[in-house]
Amino acid sequence: MSDSSRDTAEGAGWGTAERGDYKRLMPRRVEKLSWLDPRTLWPARNGVLASWFGDPTGRMRGRWVEQRTAAGAPADKVVRRDDPDHFSFMVIGDTGEGDDPQYAVVPGFLKVSQGTEFAVLASDVVYPVGTTDDYGTKFFRPYKDYQAPIYAIPGNHDWYEDLHGFMRVFCEAPALAPPAAPRPLTPAWLRSLLWHKPRTVDEQRLAEARKLRSAPAQQAVQPGPYWAVDAGPVRIVGIDTGLLGTVDAEQGRWLREVSKGDIPKILITGSPLYVDAEHQPCPIEGGGTVDDIVRDADHHYVAAIGGDIHNYQRYPVRVDDRTIQYVVAGGGGAFMHATHTIPRVSVGGVPEDDFRCYPLRGDSLAFYSRLYGRRLRMRRFFTLTEGQATAVIAERLGIRPTRSQSSPARVTLRTRLVASLLGVGGRPDRASRFRLPVRKVYTQLFSPGSATYSPPFFKCFLRLDVTPDSVRLRCFSATGNRRQELDPPVEDEVTIPL
Repeated sequence: MSDSSRDTAEGAGWGTAERGDYKRLMPRRVEKLSWLDPRTLWPARNGVLASWFGDPTGRMRGRWVEQRTAAGAPADKVVRRDDPDHFSFMVIGDTGEGDDPQYAVVPGFLKVSQGTEFAVLASDVVYPVGTTDDYGTKFFRPYKDYQAPIYAIPGNHDWYEDLHGFMRVFCEAPALAPPAAPRPLTPAWLRSLLWHKPRTVDEQRLAEARKLRSAPAQQAVQPGPYWAVDAGPVRIVGIDTGLLGTVDAEQGRWLREVSKGDIPKILITGSPLYVDAEHQPCPIEGGGTVDDIVRDADHHYVAAIGGDIHNYQRYPVRVDDRTIQYVVAGGGGAFMHATHTIPRVSVGGVPEDDFRCYPLRGDSLAFYSRLYGRRLRMRRFFTLTEGQATAVIAERLGIRPTRSQSSPARVTLRTRLVASLLGVGGRPDRASRFRLPVRKVYTQLFSPGSATYSPPFFKCFLRLDVTPDSVRLRCFSATGNRRQELDPPVEDEVTIPL
């Protein structure tokens, strides 16, 4: 098996390496998405409008569910599969930018996914606004050779066109009629004046795209934007957290009902419940949280896997006499969210030594130092080697270097200054007062606009192998280099008892 990033710098994708073959999978012309471009930002405005004038996605979701139920979808929204007691499935999150980082994941994904029964896309299937016309290059083409069904849960970007593209592709649902006009001079009326409306579907274009995944073995029709799948000895529950990372009352009632019973359960959600060393339990309209349901011993959840954040994190949280694995798995293709800004972990009873992430904090810092050096045209000042970044992370957070080095790099004043400017936690210093926008503003604006198109990409995906007694969860990396394409490294692994 190939070295992982925990073993060597080469395993992380650093150094001179042969570019992978993923380019041959891509279309000739690829849109390079820039979130600094007003033409991208303006159509993606609905999340901001929902936070200002009220979130309409609960009512819209209810209309979609009502339409699917009237069309014959199961009222309990449970897909009952005939999988054996021993089976495997894939999870990959935040995939759909349609550019180099997404396609760089595909060769390793296809290799590791051999023998799996199905895959789940966890959040943000298509960027920037989930339009149906983008599904050809951002869903059907990259996964055309995956010979099994793909289920999905929507992310906030899939909701920017009121979920029309998602529902058409995954649920075969016709478009909804426009909602009734709100009363004038109300917040809903103001919202409706600015709201981005779904575009008309190019039927011929969609039909051509569907041909790429037209084999009978690849077909699956979901009962709605949230669902459960009974597969072998487990139930996989997928929830839709909409534009703002919340669950409406109707879906909350369904979640409580579908979570009952002794069958072990795995939650798939667009909003992770533990992320960046913080607990974000996900509120349910009317009271309670999603994590209340996950933690309830009567519901028998063993893991909760969330997308939305574009990296990998795992928190083994002890709840009474059992451990629930809380996982972030959004590294499937979009730009990389930093991990070096994650402080020393102490949350939910999880200490730093039990926490796992990919990319490693040192690799994340080295990546962002190059990125800022390029954008600010100050490469000589900002750029840190992976060894320098690893050493300063260890010093600032008071942790052991994750990857051992034969001759550890010396931590200099410049190294500490760059680390402070780029948001590394630890002891405050003078430079920390002038931190550059990495964790918040940079993540929301500049980081997507600075996506790199050459390795290493630090992408990842999950394979889960299920038996009657356990679930083996492995996180595999994709760097864009040929070495990791041929033999995708395992970056993290845990066996979860059922």
